[in-house]
Amino acid sequence: MIPERIAPLRPFRDRSFGLMRKFLRINWLFVLCVCLLAGVGYTALYSAAGGAPVPYANSQLFRFIGALALMLGIAMVDIRQIAKISWPAYALGVVLLLVVMKFGHTGLGAKRWMSVGGMEIQPSELMKLFLTLGLAAYFRRATQERLNEALFLLPAAAAILLPVGLILKEPNLGTAVITAMIGVTVLLGAGVRWWKFAIVLGVMLVAAPVLYHHLHDYQRARITTFMNPGSDPLGAGYNIIQSKIALGSGGLAGQGYLHGTQNQLNFLPEKQTDFVFTIIAEEFGFLGSMAVLALLFSIIAMAFYTAVSCSHAYGRLVALGVGTNFFLYCFVNLSMVMGLIPVGGVPLPLISYGGSALTAVMLGFGVLMSVHVHRDVEFANEEF
Repeated sequence: MIPERIAPLRPFRDRSFGLMRKFLRINWLFVLCVCLLAGVGYTALYSAAGGAPVPYANSQLFRFIGALALMLGIAMVDIRQIAKISWPAYALGVVLLLVVMKFGHTGLGAKRWMSVGGMEIQPSELMKLFLTLGLAAYFRRATQERLNEALFLLPAAAAILLPVGLILKEPNLGTAVITAMIGVTVLLGAGVRWWKFAIVLGVMLVAAPVLYHHLHDYQRARITTFMNPGSDPLGAGYNIIQSKIALGSGGLAGQGYLHGTQNQLNFLPEKQTDFVFTIIAEEFGFLGSMAVLALLFSIIAMAFYTAVSCSHAYGRLVALGVGTNFFLYCFVNLSMVMGLIPVGGVPLPLISYGGSALTAVMLGFGVLMSVHVHRDVEFANEEF
């Protein structure tokens, strides 16, 4: 549980901020880091296209500008108003997951995307934020006595398992696991005892052989390839082998911008999406890679600082969930690129090409900034 003692010691004061004061209370260092990360993404995507702004870099830039405006707009909205729509947002996310299963576009054997107003969206990306909002609303006033009651925890568990099950049906194992981990993190932040999750994890480990046989063929192939990439170097193991070559060939300072051989000769797989970090490592080397990692760490650290500095439980849990989502994005993608975990199709936020993940991350950051701006407001006792 995020300890109460870290909250400000002064009494709550209900503040009605004007727009200018809200604007000034935004964490502008956080916004700067987000913009710098998007700049890294533009640079990498420009290189991925062979030194051209199309088709990736300019498109991503325009998306980011729109998403940045959306983020700042959400930051100005009172977090108490956002709290009131937590469960409607969760319900919308579930409906979108059901709709995409029925009417979504099939790509690479999975139904994950749907068209809305000419835009392609991936509901599973939005669901991670909506789940965070719903759980934060549910646990906003939970006491330790309630948290020890199984009947009190069952609705929260169902709220996590429902979207996770729907995402698994797409199928999208990577996003389903991240969604479940976000839910577990919010529950731990609310004060649910860790040993309860240890029991569930133990059961899952025992059932792992059975679960493995229920995976799709391509998912089992990813696990097999992870264990031994050289078993199929021109097939299932090609991606991770080429990724490791690019990572290693960058050396200390890199081969130079637009001079990465693996990138420019098109040996890198999915270099504009899942494996975009390999472009950075090859062209800017260890030093450039560490600079990007430092930028990612700064964003994660500021997200968690917002959680521990917020004086109300709803904001703390929302910030914790948003920060965890961004951390898991980074951890899974970078671990995948380095061959530490099986390839799972998880993008590197704000750097990889794609609109759904970018929009979902920036929406989450908007809510996070709203928490920061309204970190010392007082919540009334109404239920939501």
